[in-house]
Amino acid sequence: MNKIKIIGFDADDTLWVNEPVYHRAEDKLKKILSNYINDCDIESEQYKTEVKNIKLFGYGVKGFTLSMIETATRLTEGRITSTEIMKIIDLGKEMLQTPIELIDDVESVLQELSGNYKLIVATKGDLLDQRKKLMASGLEKYFDHIEVMSEKDPKSYERLLTNLNIAPEQFIMIGNSMRSDVLSVLEMGSNAIHVPYKTTWKREQVDSEVMNKYDFHSVKSI
Repeated sequence: MNKIKIIGFDADDTLWVNEPVYHRAEDKLKKILSNYINDCDIESEQYKTEVKNIKLFGYGVKGFTLSMIETATRLTEGRITSTEIMKIIDLGKEMLQTPIELIDDVESVLQELSGNYKLIVATKGDLLDQRKKLMASGLEKYFDHIEVMSEKDPKSYERLLTNLNIAPEQFIMIGNSMRSDVLSVLEMGSNAIHVPYKTTWKREQVDSEVMNKYDFHSVKSI
């Protein structure tokens, strides 16, 4: 840690609760579609639609909502009504207005670190939504820089560090996602601490065999 000048924090499910909001929306989508579908894994179908649409919509609630509408239309073979589509749109609006729930002990950790290191947020998602969540969280005052990234891969982190004018070994990333917050950072020569959350989006999960190839820190809680 003597070499570290900047500590990066992921936002969703690292600073505040996020993934359960999506699970609740999927449960409500199931209820909307229950009049049409009995024997179907709606979560898997929604996931396939989301992944397919990432290059077009990016990450976040808005793209998720559009994917819910597409999934519902496809699974019902176009029989879903405009009233039910409006219910799905309302689900998206509800997600965007969900109150922020901080992860336990986050603020005390930020208070302790902010006097000794430059802290930044490095997160994926919709720019407007992520900035609104950060403001609502009350944590914005601890961070010197906010980076909302379209993707969290090694090249994106390299551009971030270039803009921050620091070397890879002077940076450490803290987050719940093995793929985005840990492996991508390690691959470009920086450091990472994995803080698991109770539930992680399928696309961000990594096989244990892959994880074992890398040297990183893992802690039970922030």
